[in-house]
Amino acid sequence: MLVHLKEEPMSAAAIAKKHFDAAIAEAVAAGYDGESTARYTLNCVIEKYLESRGAADVKSELLFVADNFDPDTDFMFMRP
Repeated sequence: MLVHLKEEPMSAAAIAKKHFDAAIAEAVAAGYDGESTARYTLNCVIEKYLESRGAADVKSELLFVADNFDPDTDFMFMRP
């Protein structure tokens, strides 16, 4: 008797990472640098945000990420 295990769906983060890594690999294989592909991907993200959010909200989101991306920095809202 075969037992079929229900496969858990991938998280949104895992899906995005999988496709981002594939896009970078494809771009590099085609002779483009990964950084320009990452930059264009960021543009795509911003365009998607602007479909449902105002420019000020998108700017706020991007500034928050830019101000808080350092993994070695403790943030004021974190407990010791």
